Amino acid sequence: MHALKLNLGNWQFMPGLWPTLAAIGLILLTVHLGNWQTERAHDKRLLQVRLESADRAPALAVGPRAMDKEHVLYRRVMVLGLFDPTHQILLDNRIYKGVAGYYVLTPLKIEGGNRYVLVNRGWLPVGTSRTALPQIRPITTQVKIEGLALDPETRYFELPGARPVGRLWQNLDFEQYVARSGLSLQPFLLQQHNDTGDGLVRDWPRPDTGIAMHESYALQWYG
Repeated sequence: MHALKLNLGNWQFMPGLWPTLAAIGLILLTVHLGNWQTERAHDKRLLQVRLESADRAPALAVGPRAMDKEHVLYRRVMVLGLFDPTHQILLDNRIYKGVAGYYVLTPLKIEGGNRYVLVNRGWLPVGTSRTALPQIRPITTQVKIEGLALDPETRYFELPGARPVGRLWQNLDFEQYVARSGLSLQPFLLQQHNDTGDGLVRDWPRPDTGIAMHESYALQWYG
C-alpha cells in the first residue's frame, strides 16, 4: 500500500505507508528535540541575566539560619566562621593549566550557631606522588570567606562505580557527604574568592551557561 503517488516528469515518487509513518514520527521527534534545546537556551539566557545581576549586587551575608537554595544560588555571599578540617575532602582529577590536582572542600562552622557551609577553598597540585595526599595549610582562627554560591550537585565525569576513598572523592555527592559527615549544611557550595593565606589557587573560570551549545544542538535537530 502506498500513502502517496507523485509523478514529476520521468520520476515517480510512491512512498509506502510504513516508511511514511516512520518519517513523520522521526520529523516530529527531531522538532520536539529542537524545541527542547531552544527552551534550554532560553533558560540559560535567564541564568546569564541572573549571574550578571548578582555581580552588581552587594554580597549576601550567610548566617546559621537555613537558607533557601533558589534565593542564594549564583549570588555573591560572605560568611564568618571556623573551618572544620576533620570533615575536609579532596576532589580528584581537577586540572589547572594542564596540571592535575585537587579541589579542597572544607566545611565552615558559621558563627552564631551549629550550621555549616561547605567551602570549595581552591586548587592544589597532586605533587610528586599520588601515594600520599598533599598537606593543606591549616587555618585555626575565625575567617571571613567571600565567594559565589553554587549548586553542590554539579558533577564531572567519573568512572562507573567510583566511590570515595577516605578523604579522596571523584565528585561531590552532596547528599552522601551530608550523611557521612552528619553536619547540618547550608544547601549550596561556596566557591571561595578571597585570599586566606593558605596557598591554594582560586583562579576560577566564570560559570558557563552553555547558551551557544544549546542553540547549536537545536539547529542540528531542526536541520
